[in-house]
Amino acid sequence: PGAAPGRTGSGTGAARGNTKTEGGGGTRCAAPGARGGGGGAGSAPGGGDGAAGAGAVRLQPEPWAVYPDYEARAAAPRAVPPVPVPSRPWAPAARATRQDTAPTGRRRRAKSSATVSRNLNRFSTFVKSGGEAFVLGEASGFVKDGDKLCVVLGPRGPEWQENPYPFQCSIEDPTKQTKFKGMKSYIAYKLVPSHTGQQVHRRYKHFDWLYGRLAEKFPVISVPHLPEKQATGRFEEDFISKRRKGLAWWMDHMCSHPVLAQCDAFQHFLTCPSTDEKAWKQGKRKAEKDEMVGANFFLTISVPTGPGASLDLQEVESQVDGFKAFTKKMDESALQLNHTANEFARKQVTGFKKEYQKVGHSFKCLSQAFELDQQAFSAGLNQAIAFTAEAYDAIGDLFADQPRQDLDPVMDLLALYQGHLANFPDIIHVQKGALTKVKESKRHVEEGKMELQKAEGIQERCNIISFATLAEINHFHKIRVRDFKSQMQHFLQQQILFFQKVTQKLEEALHKYDSV
Repeated sequence: PGAAPGRTGSGTGAARGNTKTEGGGGTRCAAPGARGGGGGAGSAPGGGDGAAGAGAVRLQPEPWAVYPDYEARAAAPRAVPPVPVPSRPWAPAARATRQDTAPTGRRRRAKSSATVSRNLNRFSTFVKSGGEAFVLGEASGFVKDGDKLCVVLGPRGPEWQENPYPFQCSIEDPTKQTKFKGMKSYIAYKLVPSHTGQQVHRRYKHFDWLYGRLAEKFPVISVPHLPEKQATGRFEEDFISKRRKGLAWWMDHMCSHPVLAQCDAFQHFLTCPSTDEKAWKQGKRKAEKDEMVGANFFLTISVPTGPGASLDLQEVESQVDGFKAFTKKMDESALQLNHTANEFARKQVTGFKKEYQKVGHSFKCLSQAFELDQQAFSAGLNQAIAFTAEAYDAIGDLFADQPRQDLDPVMDLLALYQGHLANFPDIIHVQKGALTKVKESKRHVEEGKMELQKAEGIQERCNIISFATLAEINHFHKIRVRDFKSQMQHFLQQQILFFQKVTQKLEEALHKYDSV
């Protein structure tokens, strides 16, 4: 049915087919496809002008009056158009289609893992890190000799092979520099690697870029966290000093790690001259285009082979669970110690200093009162009491300065290890995901759904992840013992020196009374 446009007064209404048209704001027509109204006209399906004038109402016609074959249409079965089915790549049929159209090599890999289900959570660390794709045999790539990461068996179990050329790197002399003719300011840190002896300058954003690259490349290695960013007060002396100390701890852990220390991106960061912008960008692009990331990263890991080098999965699971409980307890203890040390330092800087100086002021008032006595034999006592007052003032200053010597280094170390502890849940998740695939493949072999050879391939790739995880756990414990031994020795030494200074002040005040 069609309709011709009608125009009356100031409103216009038109209907095309069964579509609705509007008039100038009158009464809604009941017939489909028409609105009439005061000052306008609407046209019903199939015909002529609508009613004009205010308050005009078009009644709904009977259906058989509009459609001559209405009764026949009602009696005939209604034709339902086919509903298109959306594509579901996860459906078995769709997956089989992809396998049929894929190249021979890809089809073989897909078929081998068809009976091992994929993780439904595609945002899990196990999936994002490439661990799942590697365990299912989907990783492929050429591994250069320089990219190989070796795990060896040591006295404590699997360990990363030591760096044959160990080195350290100092971070010194943070200086404020400018660019764009002084429009932008930043802090540059001087780095001096021991294996080159050539100093380079790096900004915090360069450290941040390096951290991002390493965290992406090494999913089973705990890359130490950088000191936190700060939007305000970036050029204050205390903030710069604290950040430099944090970066020094970060650099120490980087240089101490057998894998991270030899990474090409880290070496480029340490050795590229600060003035060679072209060389810096080339190395930066090379690191960002690294193909040995994700699932391909696990291809670079070389593990021990032979009869005595196999891992017992139950034992590995027990060790990983034990380390998981350890990290949870250590994290809780580190938080508690950090809070306690921070509160104790605050009391020393404000409360203790104030209280000791209040005692000193009271002694001073007493000596001033005694000075009102003009007797000669009283002068020595007055001077001794005044000296005692000065000693307590000095002790208050010692308390205020002491946290920088002992408590602050402890809190800096705790902050670094809290970053490590935050990394390990993801590392453990990758290993647990691989172990789950092994258990699933064994069950499929028992049920006859998978060939034994394919299940052994999954277990072999899981062993690679397990070797790397245990090697990283052992490295963490090794460095932890080294760091906390050194830091606790430093803390106690500084405490002893502090109380020796306090004792010295008190002894000097005591000797003043010998001549009274």
